[in-house]
Amino acid sequence: MEFKTEHIKSFKQLFDANKEKIRAFEGCKHLELWQDVKNKSTFMTYSYWNAEEDLNNYRHSDLFKTVWSNTKKLFSDRPKAWSVKVLHELK
Repeated sequence: MEFKTEHIKSFKQLFDANKEKIRAFEGCKHLELWQDVKNKSTFMTYSYWNAEEDLNNYRHSDLFKTVWSNTKKLFSDRPKAWSVKVLHELK
């Protein structure tokens, strides 16, 4: 997600206010917020979900609709999203 510089603080506050609710949503196993080290206006959320159905339930929830409607007002560019599967994991 790419934010207008003047809205970075607002986005961080919005995420902080909702991160526990998102993480507590049924099926969410893990949630992180990442910020690009070179471009401070670029952020990405990284989450694990038990199943795609759980993620879709979140995407259709009132929580998502509220968070997303407030977040998208702050963008400087169109957001991108990916759903991926783990092919290899080394620990």
